[in-house]
Amino acid sequence: MKKLFCYFLLVSSLILFGQKPLTQEDKIYNAVDTFVANPTTENLKNLNSTEHAFWKNPTPKTKNELLAIVILNCNKAYYENQFNKVQEAVSSYEKAWKIHQKYRLNNYDIVEYCLKPLGNLYTILGDYDNAENTIKQYYYISNQEKNQDEKIAAILNLSNVYQNSGRNHQAIDLLEKTIKTQPISDIQKGILLNNLGNSYLLRGINDDELSAENTFIAAIPLLKKDKSQQEYLLNAYLNLYKFNISNPRNVAFNYYEKARTIFEKLPNKNPRSKAQFYLEKIILLLNQNKLTEAQTVLKTVYKTLIPNYPSQKDILPKEKDLYAETILLDALDFQADLFTIQNQPQKALDSYALAFHIEDLFQNLIVYENSKIITQTRNRKRIEKCISIYQSLFEKEKKSIYIEKAFQLVEKTKSIVLKERLFNNQKSSKQKKSLIEQLENQNTIIVKEQQKGDLADIQKINKAIKTQNELMLQIKQIQSKTENKSNNDINLNDLYARLEKEDAIMVEYFWGTKNIFSFTIQNGKISLKSFCIGSMCGESVFTFIGFFHDASAITNLLDLFKKDAFSAYRYLQLPKKSNYKNLIIIPDGLLCLMPFEALITKESNTTNFAQMHYLLNDYNIGYQNSAQFYLSFDKLRMTNEYKTVLGIFPVFENTPYTLTYSKDELHSIQKNFKGKYLENTEATFDNFKKNAADYSILHLSTHADAGDVVSPASIKFYDQEILYSELYHLNINPDLVVLSACETGIGKLYKSEGAMSIARGFQLAGAQNLLFSLWKVNDYTTSVFMDSFYQNIKNGQSYLEANANAKRDFLKNPDISNAKKSPYYWSTFIYYGDLQTTKESISYIFYIFGILILIALLLVFNRYRK
Repeated sequence: MKKLFCYFLLVSSLILFGQKPLTQEDKIYNAVDTFVANPTTENLKNLNSTEHAFWKNPTPKTKNELLAIVILNCNKAYYENQFNKVQEAVSSYEKAWKIHQKYRLNNYDIVEYCLKPLGNLYTILGDYDNAENTIKQYYYISNQEKNQDEKIAAILNLSNVYQNSGRNHQAIDLLEKTIKTQPISDIQKGILLNNLGNSYLLRGINDDELSAENTFIAAIPLLKKDKSQQEYLLNAYLNLYKFNISNPRNVAFNYYEKARTIFEKLPNKNPRSKAQFYLEKIILLLNQNKLTEAQTVLKTVYKTLIPNYPSQKDILPKEKDLYAETILLDALDFQADLFTIQNQPQKALDSYALAFHIEDLFQNLIVYENSKIITQTRNRKRIEKCISIYQSLFEKEKKSIYIEKAFQLVEKTKSIVLKERLFNNQKSSKQKKSLIEQLENQNTIIVKEQQKGDLADIQKINKAIKTQNELMLQIKQIQSKTENKSNNDINLNDLYARLEKEDAIMVEYFWGTKNIFSFTIQNGKISLKSFCIGSMCGESVFTFIGFFHDASAITNLLDLFKKDAFSAYRYLQLPKKSNYKNLIIIPDGLLCLMPFEALITKESNTTNFAQMHYLLNDYNIGYQNSAQFYLSFDKLRMTNEYKTVLGIFPVFENTPYTLTYSKDELHSIQKNFKGKYLENTEATFDNFKKNAADYSILHLSTHADAGDVVSPASIKFYDQEILYSELYHLNINPDLVVLSACETGIGKLYKSEGAMSIARGFQLAGAQNLLFSLWKVNDYTTSVFMDSFYQNIKNGQSYLEANANAKRDFLKNPDISNAKKSPYYWSTFIYYGDLQTTKESISYIFYIFGILILIALLLVFNRYRK
């Protein structure tokens, strides 16, 4: 009461003597100062109330007031991160950045206090595209302002993004170039060297381990020169500890102890940094079989990161208490390893299930497709271990439920980003779809400008990045929490029934780090097999795929090809010839690049390609992204009478890109199907977009490129080259897309997700049935194949049958030389899509229609009789 009375007297005296009331700006700064003096999670609420009151006040906002709100959010974000509220910290930094951009504010170091920590948090969350864009934007600002320290910080943080997203070559190039060419201090050199050593280790090629160790050792004396940079010295010691973890001597332990001494002296350690350091010791403890001590460390990590973690017998935390945090992910993975060592497989699976839940939480935070795909790859080792556990449980207990659970788990990883994108396209608002399209258009501008190399316009790139950041923030604001929920278990009974109806066997692969797993679904049940990877076991798969990189490789090394084609067939344990006529392959990893049709099922001495025993002779072979995709087909095929073709034939006459036989291909399709055929100058991208929605078959006979690590896959129209991602927003719903061009099914390859190819671009646009190529195609043989393919469709064959029979026709064709009957020429085109035939679909319609007519006649007859 006494304090309240004094406060009343103070306010009264200020009013009497004419003291001006506090301005909005003063109130905000006072709230920030009060909070910083006593930063607690409870006091965060007062800071939020101050901001809420500011925005609720209807008076016009001045730039000084808005800058105060920016500073409030940056301070709030800093402490939210300290309190281990990473997602809230990201939101606060994003809000500060958005206000700063929108109102063009200045007089505040937005790079140091907002963009640098925001970029680092994006990296922690696996939001690598956002991280890269943010870092590149503040690098540009720092470069304009000639702030060398912030430039070096940006380079260091960008190398972290490259490391975490698997681009270690880029990280090494960036760091080595910076060390050689930039004016840097000793401490900056030490920090860069430490990161460079990490990049060497992650790249993992010859001599990289030695380079990594030497680089770590070289960094230490430089880092010791500045006592204020102890965290970087700590990281250098930890890197040497992890590097020597398998050393039988105490080298690793000695480095760990040096790191621990530094860590204990560090001030202001937040929960995340504490948990991360505790977790470092787990590898050493597991190696030394100190399981009890390892479990104690894991419990300490849980208690540090999870306020509600109970001190009871249940070791695992509750799902409801988990959040998107990579340290928790690592802890749960180590926990599963510990349970496995202790022969508690079910508890290990429970631990992995919690890790999968956290991965789902990460996915919901990320906007960019590329980042979603990369974060999905973190699941791979975890899934591989789960499959092994299920397999061992099945072998022990002979319960098919374990195989089914393993299959369901693998299914959830298959093309998950593509699957969720297609699912959410049906649910998203027009506003969100428009924002995503604009976001991806800006990315196209960036990629195409970067492809110019030294001639690239840096200002244009930065402008596009800035626009991307603004669009991303808008998308996050309207991001629905109900999205990304399509990835449920598939109904196995539905799958069995459909396969039986369509006379098909399905084989689904999972390519792990140590083993390949294959699930064969046949006769209403699933079987699981596994086989190792490496020079002593799976080498024939690699060499078989390698034969298709060059047109003459098979003919020049025919005996070796036949040997490897037969060896790969046996290695992959494919079903032998049976009463089933169709085989559906769901590939993974490098198997996405394999033409299974060209595998040889029986050895022979023949040199006649037409007489070799191919898997093509045993089955009509089709492919799919996942079993769920296969089950999702529900539209009936239209009859040939109503099928029309939109043909794109740039031909490129009188240029180095001329497609001599492309016109023959055009005429052969024209004689079978009506449509619109755009040739030469009419075969532009705009003309394609205008007409694509009006035709059931889209046929593109042109040039395409798979791209490389840096350049994405692309396809040529007469007027321009289009990236695969530019196809995402086409207005199409075709019955079939035929990509009669080179490498349309390959691109940057991600396990489970597949290739970032032209075919993927059309899939995301809505195409369900596609025929595309796995390598460079021959102009002449392609025209012959396409002639047969379309004739088969005209004769009522399904797309699957038409493709298989076109290949068989090709091998029987007396006008084609034996050399041109090499699998290189006929097995390049593979079919992804529906198996159902036109005749079956139409007869089904007539059957239903006939039943309805019969019912109607009976009703009329009964009424007449009454």
